[in-house]
Amino acid sequence: MLFNFYPLFKLDRLSSFISLFIGLFSLLTIIYSFKFMQGRKNLWQYYILVILTFVSSVGVVLANHLILLLVFWGFLGLLLYLLINIEENSSLTAKKTFIIVGGSDCLMLLGIGIIYYLTGTFQMDKIKISFTTSYWLLTNISYLCLAAASFAKAGAMPLHSWIPDCAKDAPLPVVAYLPASLDKLLGIYLLARVSLDLFIMNKIMNLFLMLIGAFTILAAVMMALVQHNAKRLLGYHAVSQVGYMVLGIGTGSSLGIAGGLFHMVNHAIYKSCLFLTSGNVEYKTKTTDLDKLGGLSKVMPITYISCLVASLSISGVPPFNGFVSKWLVYQGLIEAVGSSQIVYKIIVFLCLVAAMFGSALTLASFMKLIHSTFLGQANNSIAEKGYNDVSWQMLLPCLVLAIICVIFGIFASQVPLKYFIFPVVGTYTFLGIWSSGLATFLIVLGLFLGIIIFGLSKISLRKDAIFLGSETKALPSTRVSGTEFYNTIKELDILKTIYLKAEKGFFDIYEQGKTLIFGIGKFFQFLHNGILPTYLVWCLLGIVGLFLIFH
Repeated sequence: MLFNFYPLFKLDRLSSFISLFIGLFSLLTIIYSFKFMQGRKNLWQYYILVILTFVSSVGVVLANHLILLLVFWGFLGLLLYLLINIEENSSLTAKKTFIIVGGSDCLMLLGIGIIYYLTGTFQMDKIKISFTTSYWLLTNISYLCLAAASFAKAGAMPLHSWIPDCAKDAPLPVVAYLPASLDKLLGIYLLARVSLDLFIMNKIMNLFLMLIGAFTILAAVMMALVQHNAKRLLGYHAVSQVGYMVLGIGTGSSLGIAGGLFHMVNHAIYKSCLFLTSGNVEYKTKTTDLDKLGGLSKVMPITYISCLVASLSISGVPPFNGFVSKWLVYQGLIEAVGSSQIVYKIIVFLCLVAAMFGSALTLASFMKLIHSTFLGQANNSIAEKGYNDVSWQMLLPCLVLAIICVIFGIFASQVPLKYFIFPVVGTYTFLGIWSSGLATFLIVLGLFLGIIIFGLSKISLRKDAIFLGSETKALPSTRVSGTEFYNTIKELDILKTIYLKAEKGFFDIYEQGKTLIFGIGKFFQFLHNGILPTYLVWCLLGIVGLFLIFH
């Protein structure tokens, strides 16, 4: 009731919190684009599209009418297509994105139609549908349709494949703005609204969400491990992290839902920061191929520190914000284990293991990214050119987002959780003990004491040339880039076939759908071959069929 345009729009704590970050990401994207997009044609169109995306995103978050929500949602799909298509040679990726997201919008329309049939209203705060109603089949269909729309927008499996392609081919500010931040916020926001407000969830639907979340975490992070392109690696992590959000909402517990919602915001912060730092590297070196990078920490220190903070955040390392939201999701899963039947307990426990294992693999893949880009041996061409860091327009957004990662980690309980997240989920009880302030103090104290001990020990570090196997000059084959860290995973008999099929698009719903449609088209093309006797035969068969039906 806080908004003047009620009942069409409604402002509450969650929508105001998300709207605030939509505005922040829009502002930082525009500042970053001033330098990164400089010199490109028709830039005024790009900035108009960014502003329209901001307005439409706020419209989605504030909408209290399902038709209004659908209008803003569909318009965002069109804007996403246009922004991706700004980059040359990205039309195929833009088309793929539009088809996947647009196709899910059709399901969303069907779900909204069923909701109106069941309730007789489009006003969201007056809708509360139980899965135990006599129209249980329609209820399940409508929920799954809306969930599919949120999965496609956020990038949960199996509607995820547009995100890694978009990360690789689209202009980098667009990737940091939409797939990395706004699309995650909007997709999970819709899922939260549907699951918390429009429907009364049951254990079957909660289990469905948890299984989708756990599978998304593991499958996407396994794909990220073996990537050699920084932007594609980040794209798969953008998919993997959605799993924690879906998993948290699926627990049905206050702590789990709070963790999922907080992780939604945290992911948008650190993933946008990661893409922007990757953009800094691309802007200077003209590549994001990890094989061609290395040793940039000395020449791009601010970019390196920002990327390191964001990498620790996404990996769930305390005291950064990613740890807090993952910790809440884990608590929600533990709470769900303690109040369920044995089969349900086993499945929830496996989801917990998947989430924790996925976090470990996330840390492993970002060790690869940091080493290959900043800490490894420098590529000869990079070392010879003597790079320096980018301009302040590109550094400022990275620094702001990195600082928020620290603040939302140390002061999570005092600000975002207390005023925006916990009021949405209601009552809650912590199952563990975690004091972010005390933990931060102990971590800093440990680092400080370590530096003092190291300084007093008078240990001298010997610096020498890298051993090259008796070679006097570094060769490309002797340089350790870091991209080969986890290639043995692809060679395991269990995973080798899966990776090969994934690279060929076997698990890509878009590729499989395209194959099916083209196959049907070829079949009808074969039937309609332009030969008159063939048409006469089909006419005769049609007449016989009609005779048998109406006889």
